[in-house]
Amino acid sequence: MEQQKLPNEIAIIVLSIFGIICCWCFGLGIIPAVIALVLALKSQRIYKEKPELYSNFKTINIGKILAIIGIVLSVYYIGSVIYQISTIGWDGIMEQQREMMEQWGIEE
Repeated sequence: MEQQKLPNEIAIIVLSIFGIICCWCFGLGIIPAVIALVLALKSQRIYKEKPELYSNFKTINIGKILAIIGIVLSVYYIGSVIYQISTIGWDGIMEQQREMMEQWGIEE
């Protein structure tokens, strides 16, 4: 019997990597990472029913791990932004950004 591939293999990997890349963009990486995790969990359920039919389970596991990393990084970023806003306030953050831009020679 020829082995098949689990569904959504490429989508899981692409969304997981995109989630890691976008985690620093206001924490928006959490969206594709959660989608990738849900797809990976569905594929794992399918695999557990009949493991002898499928050949790409390792790829699904890698995608699941990458999705979890993307979620953790996004949550960390969102938490750090909330912490900064609560401690120094929005005006303090804007002041820090203005000072950094002046140091780098970027003028407004």
